[in-house]
Amino acid sequence: MENKQVKTASPYELDGRPHLKIAIPLGLQHVLAMFVGNLTPLLIITAACGIESGGELQVALLQNAMLVAGIVTLVQVYTIGPIGGKLPIVMGTSSGFIGVCRSVAAVSGGGVLGYGAIMAASFIGGLMEMVLGSFLKPLRRFFPSVVTGTVVLSIGLSLISVGIGSFGGGSSAKDYGSLENLFVGAVVLIVIIALKHGTKGFTSFSSILIGIIVGYILVSVMALILPTTFTYVDETGATVEASKAWVLNWAKVAEADWFALPAIMPVKWVFDVKAIVPICIMFVVTAVETVGDISGITEGGLGREATDRELAGGVMCDGIGSSFAAIFGVLPNTSFSQNVGLVAMNKVVNRFCIGIGGIFLIACGLFPKLAALISIMPQSVLGGAAVMMFSSIVVSGIQLITKWPVTPRNVTIISVALGLGYGVGSNTAVLAHMPEAITLIFGGSGIVPAALMAIILNVILPPDQKTEVEVAEEILAIKKKSGSTNSAKKKKKK
Repeated sequence: MENKQVKTASPYELDGRPHLKIAIPLGLQHVLAMFVGNLTPLLIITAACGIESGGELQVALLQNAMLVAGIVTLVQVYTIGPIGGKLPIVMGTSSGFIGVCRSVAAVSGGGVLGYGAIMAASFIGGLMEMVLGSFLKPLRRFFPSVVTGTVVLSIGLSLISVGIGSFGGGSSAKDYGSLENLFVGAVVLIVIIALKHGTKGFTSFSSILIGIIVGYILVSVMALILPTTFTYVDETGATVEASKAWVLNWAKVAEADWFALPAIMPVKWVFDVKAIVPICIMFVVTAVETVGDISGITEGGLGREATDRELAGGVMCDGIGSSFAAIFGVLPNTSFSQNVGLVAMNKVVNRFCIGIGGIFLIACGLFPKLAALISIMPQSVLGGAAVMMFSSIVVSGIQLITKWPVTPRNVTIISVALGLGYGVGSNTAVLAHMPEAITLIFGGSGIVPAALMAIILNVILPPDQKTEVEVAEEILAIKKKSGSTNSAKKKKKK
């Protein structure tokens, strides 16, 4: 009887095993949500280092990125000793390191050696974050809900522009914002909303996956009816013909191998202090971001705060996972905020479902043809789902911040962290005349300065007269008193 119950668990339960017919599409849904985001940082950094686009090295790194993400996701979900949060967290190549790594590539002279310096620094930084995670319990007082909520909020805000960029066909696309791209994104979004709130059961909690499948079908039909190419004038004044952003490139699937083994240490490491220092500082901020992601998962998906064990295990997995990724030539692996938004939106928190997604990522790393099928997904199809998922992260951040009474002190922390911290990070031009070390740390993402600003203000501002625990106890006492009063009134009526 117990075995039967375990195998028929609900996808809304943390533990247990739902039927594979439910778990597989839900796991695949998470992979689709992060697939492009998992590969994009590598494409950007390899380009910054001058590594050939589509070359043998870049292809090997992209393959490794999927394999590593799958393995580290399984460690995060099922744990190895103290490592892992035992929560429905999908791991992937962090976009938070893009700014720092691009700056390091420029300082290191680029090339394979520059990329090797990034890998060596990432390995060291990952070990440092793992140690930090093991001491997270005594440090947790520095991460109250106002801090983690602000971090989650800044994560969501930073992703909204990414989501709307995909919605328009990808901000680098020459036909960005075309009617066809907007139409595809709108159809996918409408399908997701209709299934999410107009149906129940499988179609409701698989609305993202079904919406993306509808997107694939839609663009396939459009390719039979509408022109698939257009012309534009490039920087030199020449007229160029190109494929529209929503067109599926089936040639990539045909050309991909059926099976390929991952390459270990594909680049030679270079230990350079100019790379190690800024990347290690970024790892400290990443730990705060992970605390925010874990808080977003537990708050948005489970309706509770994260435990010390979950936070420490999650941060430790971030660290060891990033060091493991460096061995395969992959940028640091951290909790993926896109998937936090997906959990917050559909409330599917079952670890087995996420584990299936991890296995699928490993398969993508071993079977390039399968990876190619997902990699050809048009940005407008992804964007139709992303605008809703990323906004859900913002809502989770607001829920964390407003979990307790919003005092004047908290308002100051949130306002300065978002206004000054996030504002500076998202508008890097304001740092043009600052020392290189400052731009390395703060110029890549609004998440980094917002997180540091929230932590610093939380430490230096005088605490409120009542702590969160005291406020919680008062609220509980009021509820009990209210409950006893209501029961007494009912007795009198009887």
